[in-house]
Amino acid sequence: MPHLSGLYRYPMKSAAGQVLQSSPVDGLGLLGDRRWMVVDTASGRFITQRLLPQMGRIQAHWQAEHSLLLSAPGMPELAVAVPDATAELRDVSVWSDSLQVPDAGDAAATWLSRWLGRDCRLVYVPLARARQVAPAYAEVGDKVAFADGFPLLLIGQASLGDLSARVGRPLEMLRFRPNLVVADSAPYAEDGWKRIRIGGLEFRVAKGCSRCIMTTLDPHTGERSADREPLSTLKRYRERDGEVYFGQNLIACGSGHLQLGMPVDVLE
Repeated sequence: MPHLSGLYRYPMKSAAGQVLQSSPVDGLGLLGDRRWMVVDTASGRFITQRLLPQMGRIQAHWQAEHSLLLSAPGMPELAVAVPDATAELRDVSVWSDSLQVPDAGDAAATWLSRWLGRDCRLVYVPLARARQVAPAYAEVGDKVAFADGFPLLLIGQASLGDLSARVGRPLEMLRFRPNLVVADSAPYAEDGWKRIRIGGLEFRVAKGCSRCIMTTLDPHTGERSADREPLSTLKRYRERDGEVYFGQNLIACGSGHLQLGMPVDVLE
């Protein structure tokens, strides 16, 4: 029977992921997932590994609900407090969405600017300031933090196994930055799911996840694969209407708790 075999959280957008054994789920997905984001100081535009691959070497650890702990090779650790109600609001953008969110302060900005080699700021999104998920794929009130478009991403372990075989070498799951991994399902079975239940929590499957150049970055070193894999292989058999798809975006129907080993029931 399909079951939950992987749980990953990315506290800061485009920084390294955290491997979890269990996690609460709230109105924005896994608790603490992509609540922090780096933006260009002048424009407020979001910055990711697409532009700066060295972002993937930043460890950003969620410290309960009160702070974020930043570390990187050769850098001192820095604890960044969750901004309070008096924090300056900053105009930022994520793709086509614009919003105002609290700035995390000068110490975090200095730390990140030094590591990334450009003038940037760190911002945080509380639930009340989160974005509406695209109405074409969601209900009114479905929210997302700083993830590209949806609060959760699911990939089948067998799908990665099939892709790895086609590429000719094992691929790391973290290369694709999922939140949920399901084992004991057929390769790409998730493509046909519309509604699932994991433990006691239901999820709507919103749409396939279109992939970009970030899949060619080693999740540990940030180095780009010279052969543009696995994107080159995905394009040969997973391209549709000019987009390359791998994995499925989910929206949770309420809040709950997930733990590795929970059964995954396909409801529709």
